[in-house]
Amino acid sequence: MRNFLNLKDIPVRDLKKILFDAKRRKRLRKRLNNLEIDKGAPLKGKLLIQMFEKSSLRTRLSFYLAIKQLGGSTLTLRPDELHLSKGGESIQDTAKILSNFGNAFMLRTDSDKKLEEFEKYLSIPIINGLSPSSHPTQILSDIFTVEEIKNKSISRLNITWIGDSNNVLNSLIAASIKFSFKLTIGCPAKYQPSKKIMKYIKSNNNKISILHDPKKAAKGADVIFSDKVISMNDKVNTSKKLNQFKKFKINKKLMGLAKKNCIFLHCLPRGKEVEEDVFLSEKSKVWQQALNRVHVQKSILLYCFGKLR
Repeated sequence: MRNFLNLKDIPVRDLKKILFDAKRRKRLRKRLNNLEIDKGAPLKGKLLIQMFEKSSLRTRLSFYLAIKQLGGSTLTLRPDELHLSKGGESIQDTAKILSNFGNAFMLRTDSDKKLEEFEKYLSIPIINGLSPSSHPTQILSDIFTVEEIKNKSISRLNITWIGDSNNVLNSLIAASIKFSFKLTIGCPAKYQPSKKIMKYIKSNNNKISILHDPKKAAKGADVIFSDKVISMNDKVNTSKKLNQFKKFKINKKLMGLAKKNCIFLHCLPRGKEVEEDVFLSEKSKVWQQALNRVHVQKSILLYCFGKLR
């Protein structure tokens, strides 16, 4: 049994195994419909329990299809219906019940501490479907998409992030360190990564740079990432923050500073951080990026169950 909580805590050899398996599984599904089961049904009889404390579309759908295609089933719990939130039941007791009824637990949470507590008390694998500090399933899938489109290892590419510093960027930073790719972060000085992340970069970094000029950040990029400036449950002055990111909006002029074949990726949902003519352009690969979540999450599930070949 293995957990999948943060990229920085997972050996790079295991992350590469997951990606290799996902690439193989995607190839084998070319002629299959969404609900047709993979040959051998490797997770037949397994139940994935999901709980979302924050809104979800892509993570919810992709994990549903992932476990289905592997021969298992999924059950989605609403936190407002559980004693955990309504009746004051402890995480320890809730984890015991989840472990008795399910075979794996995927949690999207508004609390890193809650994720850690569940990990402590669960006797089944736990997967981080997004937490305040990281979004590991998203970024591992994004690496899959980048390598699929570019047809080369991400370690040979220049990756750029332009926008706010958030949980998705934290996982991208961890991926840069794990996979040894060049990462340039373009953000306003006030919105650079936290002190904890900066310390992590300093302790491990050899290819990460932080710039406060979006034009310099975009120059020579093979891939430009972005994310919503106003995130879920972001308690800020919206108009003020958007104004502070005005120069960091992804437009054709900014994309033109990158390499000619540069692609644009966004974990979605989108906001005002990207112009429509970029988001809907040929350079934008956001729909392929979203769909690839299924393939990678299948391999993450197999990794957690110790069934990767």
